[in-house]
Amino acid sequence: MNKIKKLFNVQYPIVQGGMIWASGWRLASAVSNTGGLGLIGAGSMYPDILREHIQKCKKATDKPFGVNIPMLYPNLEEIIQIVIEEEVKIVFTSAGNPKTYTSYLKEKGITVVHVVSSVKFALKAQEAGVDAVVAEGFEAGGHNGRDESTTLTLIPMVKEKINIPLIAAGGIATGSAMYAVMALGADGVQIGSRFVASTEASSHADFKQLIVNAKEGDTHLTLKELAPVRLLKNKFYQDITALYTKGPSVEELKTLLGRARAKRGMFEGDLEEGELEIGQVSGLIHDIKSVADIMLDLISGYRETQIYMSKLTL
Repeated sequence: MNKIKKLFNVQYPIVQGGMIWASGWRLASAVSNTGGLGLIGAGSMYPDILREHIQKCKKATDKPFGVNIPMLYPNLEEIIQIVIEEEVKIVFTSAGNPKTYTSYLKEKGITVVHVVSSVKFALKAQEAGVDAVVAEGFEAGGHNGRDESTTLTLIPMVKEKINIPLIAAGGIATGSAMYAVMALGADGVQIGSRFVASTEASSHADFKQLIVNAKEGDTHLTLKELAPVRLLKNKFYQDITALYTKGPSVEELKTLLGRARAKRGMFEGDLEEGELEIGQVSGLIHDIKSVADIMLDLISGYRETQIYMSKLTL
């Protein structure tokens, strides 16, 4: 049996990324109800809001779901306690040291997965005792790895070194891409950008439409001195680019970034001054669909590719 299906007790080895300002209870429950693993994105939620989303997700689905927790979260201890109190069974951690809470969460009976962007950090996560890793390539949206390893190269390199289940992420929005990364050694996939452009995502409608309109080259990785992030090119992005021509200090970059840029762009719909995080694969997303239709496309596309590949000969 597929390792990811077994680990999470799901119908398909498809995980919805726990993305800030997009991954609320509606999106997570919809993905879980259609056979994948939905994740609530704690990174954009105050503790009491997270608790509310977990409780609503429980009412909306009787299938497994999880919570994604960035380890740099300011209220991290409180978030961890809420997850335990609400009896969440699956936690994905990211942006920090997996050793911090992995053993504690596992003692509470929670399955722990850590998101990495390199072989080095995949090995550290395995050493920390996680149940699986998500290896995320440079193509991915949002915060990204500094090494710029693409999914095509990262997945086989990580597969070669670890012995726990491997989930591929970055640049995956179709069934054929899912087939490709699993052919490279992944046991399942984590998909973010495609689910942002869904009716159930909590991201702003104008941001979703901008994703649909995006073409090749419309995103770029920037702000490496702070935390590398892939953004759609808008006025805010152009302001960053202009500042870089002056050789800015870290403090100057922080001042330009300010506070709540991501909320302003992705949740409130300020397409000029907001931070618009999305993956390169936005160039392949041409419509806003329901989660049910997205899942159907992924599975049918995977199976069509499987049939096509079975007919190829060298």
